[in-house]
Amino acid sequence: MDDIAQTNRERWNDLARANVQYSQPFLDFTTEQAEEYVFRHGVIKEVRGKRVLCLASGGGQDSAAFGLLGAEVTVLDLSDVQLERDRQAAAYHGLQVTTLHGDMRDLSAFADATFDIVWQVYSINFVPSVKPVFREVARVLKPGGIYFVQVHNPFIQSLDSESWNGEAYPLKDRYLDGEDLTYLFPHWDVDQADGSSVRLTSPHEFRHTLSTFLNTLVGCGFILLGLWEWMRSDKDPKPGSWAHFTQIAPPYLSTFWQRR
Repeated sequence: MDDIAQTNRERWNDLARANVQYSQPFLDFTTEQAEEYVFRHGVIKEVRGKRVLCLASGGGQDSAAFGLLGAEVTVLDLSDVQLERDRQAAAYHGLQVTTLHGDMRDLSAFADATFDIVWQVYSINFVPSVKPVFREVARVLKPGGIYFVQVHNPFIQSLDSESWNGEAYPLKDRYLDGEDLTYLFPHWDVDQADGSSVRLTSPHEFRHTLSTFLNTLVGCGFILLGLWEWMRSDKDPKPGSWAHFTQIAPPYLSTFWQRR
């Protein structure tokens, strides 16, 4: 584990202890909600009996959804606390979920062609290079297997959602591949149940240009099945609000790929 991984491990443990949104396990999730969550894009239609790797997707959310639908679930995550949340969700729902601590760039714990699905919600931006991750995912996926991976929209990573000047959200930096953007956003503010907020140091987060993201996946043997932009659906959101920002500049891209 290199210095970046060790730092991100510590910072994600802090974020999870503060109950950041992504560390709140799906304890009240129903099978119907799990179906909507997993099948919402129309690409995956059945997971019962499938071997699923939730890659750097700890927190007790994705593992619970797939487990409720009858999948054989393994979670690999850098954060010890995130993995605790997966075990919590599994115990709550009576599921069998395997949890492993590790770096997404090193999947040597798994044999070739082990999984039918690799599911990676927003986490690829926490490593400086996508190639080691995509190469390993290609190895552990079965031929024809499905890879779901989310990435930050690189064109708008230098925009600050709180910098509305009455006319626009101004760009702050150049469009550089692999750049550590933590200096632009050094803190995460985590809302608490009592209405207060906890400010914590951000994990290292990197920009991956769209050409790097797409071309590296293609080079690793993947075929693109679909791409979706995420934004809030609020009607007439207030300028300067998070909902308004997402409708001006969709911050996240969700993609599905198939292993050739």
